[in-house]
Amino acid sequence: MESSTHIAKLVIITGMSGAGKTVAVQCLEDLGFFCVDNLPPVLIPKFAELIEQSNGRIGKVALVIDLRGREFFEALSDSLKYIKNNYTIKCEILFLDATDTVLVQRYKESRRRHPLAPEGLPLDGIQMERKLLEELKGSSTLVIDTSHLKLAELKKKISSSFTENKQDGIHINVMSFGYKYGTPIDADLIFDVRFLPNPHYIENLRPKTGKDTDVYNYVMKWNETQTFLTKLLDLLQFLIPQYIKEGKSQIVIGIGCTGGKHRSVAIAEYLGKMISNSESERIRVSHRDSHRDH
Repeated sequence: MESSTHIAKLVIITGMSGAGKTVAVQCLEDLGFFCVDNLPPVLIPKFAELIEQSNGRIGKVALVIDLRGREFFEALSDSLKYIKNNYTIKCEILFLDATDTVLVQRYKESRRRHPLAPEGLPLDGIQMERKLLEELKGSSTLVIDTSHLKLAELKKKISSSFTENKQDGIHINVMSFGYKYGTPIDADLIFDVRFLPNPHYIENLRPKTGKDTDVYNYVMKWNETQTFLTKLLDLLQFLIPQYIKEGKSQIVIGIGCTGGKHRSVAIAEYLGKMISNSESERIRVSHRDSHRDH
């Protein structure tokens, strides 16, 4: 029998048109969520009332909020504040994003018109939508960049984020990247390590990555590296509890160097080990550009 103290969960699925909201809602349906597409935000409190009155029969609800009108999003903030002040329901916002280039390509492939620019260029609508959603993205509990994710990868990412039987806590994703390939749009924090000595100019280190011991040791041996890491860890030890307090379910920490192969990889590996020794539960280290031919 389910515990009467079980807290119901309400997930708001939103984000850029063409970024994958349909896939997200299908994935949450598979996880047992009751899903509703294109619900006006003014009706969200009514849903919250139904959830509370169900006595646990409705425990997981996902609502897709599309940008069908600006007034919808003006009502969303008020609705979420009302729920927070009047119900015990846990609310999360899943924001799906992608780069302008990828979104334009998806619109071309699907031959759809952008809802904000039905008679104009897709890029015009995308840029207008991105500006309207900027504040909402900043308050989201989970942001996923779908630009380079395959369908199966996106489903796996959503499933791992919303599967039950997990302790409360936060996912911390440390991602190395190369500035020459662009900054990750889903990063909450970005740190530039291009000021560190570059192994690229050492002939025998150039073909390797920061995961190789000799490259890792080269990056770590400098005084400026150790000073930077001491200050960075101190900052993260302060910031991570603040994110948890605000209800964030994920933090993406971007570490960037020129090509994303040596310095950023080594620093990301180090942070993954050090953060995992702290009270934060779930750490993942990834290297976006280390495989590229530089």
